[in-house]
Amino acid sequence: MHFDDRLATVLRLPSSGEGMARIQFRQLVDILGSAPDRAGRSETVEAAFAQLERLARRLPAGERARLLRHPLQPLSNARLLGWLAEAEPDVASAAIASARLRDEEWLALVPRLPVRARGILRHRRDLPAGVDHLLEQLGVHDRGLPAAPSAEPLPEDPIPESVQPGPRLPTGDIAADQDISADVMKLLEFDDQPPPPTSLSDWARARAVQQQKELQHKVAADPAASPREGIGAIVRRIEEFRKAREKKALAQAPADLTGIGPESASAPAQRTASAIDFTTDVEGRIDWADGPHAPSVTGLDLALAAEEADCVSDLAHSLRQRFAIQGAHIVVTGAPAVSGPWRVDAVARFRHGRFEGYCGRLRRPASAAETAGRSGPHAEAERMREVLHELRTPANAIQVAAEIIQQQLYGPAPHEYRALAAAIAGDCAHILAGFEELDRLVKLESGVQAMEAGKCDLAHVLAQTIVQLRAWTEPRNSGFSLAADLAATRLPVRLAKVEAERLIWRLLAALAGSAAPGEMLRIGWLVRPEAVELSIALPAALVEREPDALFDAIAGDREQSLAAGMFGIGFTLRLATAEATAAGGSLHRVGDVLRLSLPALAADAPDGPAMSSHRS
Repeated sequence: MHFDDRLATVLRLPSSGEGMARIQFRQLVDILGSAPDRAGRSETVEAAFAQLERLARRLPAGERARLLRHPLQPLSNARLLGWLAEAEPDVASAAIASARLRDEEWLALVPRLPVRARGILRHRRDLPAGVDHLLEQLGVHDRGLPAAPSAEPLPEDPIPESVQPGPRLPTGDIAADQDISADVMKLLEFDDQPPPPTSLSDWARARAVQQQKELQHKVAADPAASPREGIGAIVRRIEEFRKAREKKALAQAPADLTGIGPESASAPAQRTASAIDFTTDVEGRIDWADGPHAPSVTGLDLALAAEEADCVSDLAHSLRQRFAIQGAHIVVTGAPAVSGPWRVDAVARFRHGRFEGYCGRLRRPASAAETAGRSGPHAEAERMREVLHELRTPANAIQVAAEIIQQQLYGPAPHEYRALAAAIAGDCAHILAGFEELDRLVKLESGVQAMEAGKCDLAHVLAQTIVQLRAWTEPRNSGFSLAADLAATRLPVRLAKVEAERLIWRLLAALAGSAAPGEMLRIGWLVRPEAVELSIALPAALVEREPDALFDAIAGDREQSLAAGMFGIGFTLRLATAEATAAGGSLHRVGDVLRLSLPALAADAPDGPAMSSHRS
């Protein structure tokens, strides 16, 4: 029942688009391929095979072969393998290569396979001895390609009855060289100006007739002229074009080419490789590389190359234990483009649980100048931003997958799965919001990002934020007590309103979330010619902290849901401090009070501080 339910779920998926057709084909092959033949034939199984037939007519053979070369699990269903073996050679080869059947299943399937599929199967080296013997009995012996014919005849070879025609040399007759028949030529020659062509082939034929007439007129005007002269002129123009292109390439050669100088201006420049992607075999020897310098590093033994760099112990240990290789030093001796020191980053790759080698990248170590340039005050911030970028990618992918399940975009899903997917999507959104805050903190503290300049009334922003927080504070009988009525107060600051709203919300929400039920936090302000200062009392839970620990991110510091951010109140206050500093002000602790200072607009500043008391 579980097997049929999985097939029924996949069969309900829409397959109108090409992408969905590939997904459904892959899922059907994985489900049917993992089912034993003893599962029987049900209506769902027959419908699945019928859908595979329809998808096979829609998807190209190369696409189906690509999907079969990297299965999620080995193909262990003999019926499905027999069906795939009757397809195109690429599809049959991919299916037979990924098949894992029991001995008795192989013996029962081989006689039913097409002759071509038996030849493909013969190339596998992991078949049981009984299957090999059965293939021998069936007359399948081709384990390789036939030998290429010899270029020169041997003495014992029979004399051919007729001489094979060699390559035909150009004659100058375009019609003859392009295999245009005489009747077509006559049809196109019925007028000096043939009708406009209606297709590409008609255009080619008309062009051939035109060139033929031009050649005939030229020969009639100059009987000494020969068709060979026209071909020679074409050859000369091709050679001139090739030389001009080489000169242009040398003139536009980039500055990182080696061998550039007055003494070597006439010698061709040699480009030095800076990064090469590669894979290795199980012994750590490079068996594939990417790029123009691949032949220079193919066959390189990483362990031997590490001996040249005096770091063989770490690399050899990683190779033996199948550990990931990070920043290992090697030295390559060979072609000038690849010779010298390299750094290796690689990870082990497995197929069906078996180790198949490493895949990674060779890169040149950074020079002293580049290292000094990256060791400045912004180096740590840049590395943190790179880490955040790498973390966002999987989080975004998980969130998208969860939303697809929750919204049933690819078909119906059980309610339990949808509820779990909704929870996962919410957690991912919370994580991504935390990444955004951390990225903002890094940018502000490193000076990469600045606060948006402008002007706003801080009193209006305070009143608006306090009203928004009442949904949290009033049921707990907590909140903020004000030094005066904010409606009758103006606190103009040199900061964009959106930036001020973000800063004040972050600060007040963190403090309100930490306040105990019934606890009121007093807010006062003071207007100076150069700055507007806010004084906000700390909750009792934060007063107990050490002054230096108030702005630290502490593990388990997320009891209150109103505390903005996923890293706790300490991190939120540190981010608010960075925002205030970037705006030209400050945020620091003075005893039991947080003091926020923002640059004021002197022309609009009131005469003095407000002293009346209000409760909100």
